[in-house]
Amino acid sequence: VQLQASGGGSVQTGDSLRLSCAASGNIVSTAVMGWFRQAPGKEREFVAAINLSGSTYKADSVKGRFTISRDNAKNTGYLQMNSLTPEDTAVYYCAAYSSPSQRTVPTRDYRLYRHWGQGTLVTVSS
Repeated sequence: VQLQASGGGSVQTGDSLRLSCAASGNIVSTAVMGWFRQAPGKEREFVAAINLSGSTYKADSVKGRFTISRDNAKNTGYLQMNSLTPEDTAVYYCAAYSSPSQRTVPTRDYRLYRHWGQGTLVTVSS
């Protein structure tokens, strides 16, 4: 399974961006798709995750601003980011892990994510 993240860029405070994560391979291998981010000098941080049924789980820091979604027909995940702030500046990674169930509860534990994309940089200036 290969994941290709795209959509990053440089924006200003309050702007929006939409990240995409295109996955190859069997959709069961990407039963749960997630987004993580890593800011310079900081540890990797969970952002959001979604399972095949559309159930989502988001970090408190992005609730009300970020929306995670997926198009199962395209095996592609999305992260809509609104009201961006400089604190959102980071490299964003999409990741995925397999499950036989469409209703697997998404997790924030990065150790469960077997497949990782290359990352896309988001820079938010004030």
